[in-house]
Amino acid sequence: MDFKKSAVYQIYPKSFCDSNGDGLGDLKGVTGKLDYLKELGVDYIWMTPFFVSPQNDNGYDVEDYYNIDPRYGTMEDFEELSREAAKRGIRLMLDMVFNHTSDRHEWFQKALSGDPKYKNFYIFKKGKDNGEPPTNWESKFGGNAWKYVEKFDEYYLHLFDVSQPDLNWDNPEVRQELQKVIRFWMGKGVKGFRFDVVNLISKDRYEDDYEGDGRRFYTDGPRIHEYLQELNAATFGTDAEIITVGEMSSTSMENCYRYASEDGRELSMVFSFHHLKVDFVGNEKWVIVPYDFQKLKHILFDWQTHMAEHHAWNAVFWCNHDQPRVVSRFGDEGRYWKESAKMLGTVIHCLRGTPYIYQGEELGMTNAHFDQISQYKDVESLNHFRILQEKGLPESAVYEILKIHSRDNSRTPMQWDGGKYAGFSDAEPWISVNPNHVRINAESEMQDDDSIFRYYQKLIRLRKDYDVVAYGDLEPLDEKHPSVMAYRRTWKDQELLVISNFYGKEVIWDAGRGLNGYTRLLGNYEDSRLNGTKAELRPYETVVLYRQS
Repeated sequence: MDFKKSAVYQIYPKSFCDSNGDGLGDLKGVTGKLDYLKELGVDYIWMTPFFVSPQNDNGYDVEDYYNIDPRYGTMEDFEELSREAAKRGIRLMLDMVFNHTSDRHEWFQKALSGDPKYKNFYIFKKGKDNGEPPTNWESKFGGNAWKYVEKFDEYYLHLFDVSQPDLNWDNPEVRQELQKVIRFWMGKGVKGFRFDVVNLISKDRYEDDYEGDGRRFYTDGPRIHEYLQELNAATFGTDAEIITVGEMSSTSMENCYRYASEDGRELSMVFSFHHLKVDFVGNEKWVIVPYDFQKLKHILFDWQTHMAEHHAWNAVFWCNHDQPRVVSRFGDEGRYWKESAKMLGTVIHCLRGTPYIYQGEELGMTNAHFDQISQYKDVESLNHFRILQEKGLPESAVYEILKIHSRDNSRTPMQWDGGKYAGFSDAEPWISVNPNHVRINAESEMQDDDSIFRYYQKLIRLRKDYDVVAYGDLEPLDEKHPSVMAYRRTWKDQELLVISNFYGKEVIWDAGRGLNGYTRLLGNYEDSRLNGTKAELRPYETVVLYRQS
């Protein structure tokens, strides 16, 4: 299966479908919805971790890499899911959390008992002479990134939650153990792996950071490429059918040329997040500012053109389990909800790269707008609810920030129908259902030929039907335009023109060349208003034009 012609669908199992009425999504719930995914047209399902875990970070704190957490089901359930997906031409991609484990993992428990072998599986350091932690690095979830262990008079590093100690990749025994994990799941027929924050695994300088939060000392570290090449050669690189994607936190494009090079020595493709920080202030996301449209275009186009020049491949996306809903973020969840959701989907699916769809994105699911702290479950959101108030923000202002940026916006239950719990479960879900599920749900959209779901089907099909979408180069057009993102894709004798209005007002865009020779492949209005060299774009209008010379 050619990953350049494929589309990947991300499932957050906890929120996808509950088959046994306990309020939590599970593996059987995913199996029960495979026909829906087959109809959508996706090729791979990436599932966030369902391994044994205390769930302090919703499964990204892994206690046992080899076993299914009972709340998600059994190994037999997984094997059934794998078989049933294969019958429908769908392959499974698993999420590997290899930067850290849970503090309940057997390795860490042995480390805490004083076993020197397993203590060296993690990063323990002496504090400073003045009693402070080894460095002033900040955890991604707030607070210092070091936890004191009195028994050793040492600290262990946790770049994420205190319950997620970082693994010591400089120890070859750690790398060998993680290779065994990959080979185990390859033996179960898994054909894809997503590696969580994998560019943070090589660390060598433990110094105070007086310019930032410490990330420059552990991001894209000195041995990262060596470690990825070793992992590739020992595991997934032995099976040409397996695709891989690395989540690259605060990475550099120059490193990504190597991570996702066509030579196949490291990974198939990379996730980068620079384009999803255009509504931040610097690296600070817990603020409310309008998103910077010019910056959004510049970053997307920069990555598109430079990765192509260096023969490297992108994963392209708006949404995942760590990001708010894109229609709420860069679109209009009110009057132009349908138009803006389709436009945003078009922009991503016509780029150079493998598109990823996050569950509910194909329905236009929106942010949750929770206004009570009891509704929030995400450890990062709960920490910042406290931190922001300690910085002096009133509670009401903190809620407004959470409504925009909380990761829980993407974790509300999948909206299958308009029933009490949105068809997700017969019982009260682990997190509240978005009230707009009465209007926005799969059942109603599958009955509507003009729905966002039906539009996403067409977007997925375009990549399979037109080589220019899968393989073509990308040329940005009219980059400085204040409200339009436009680009041209070219491949052999094929040309694709994608024109998208990101705002709720009409605009005329001049292509600088005649548009009459193109065929309209897709658009989010019934017709397109093309006149000579100009496109008259209605609010959030997008149009995909094609011609073959």
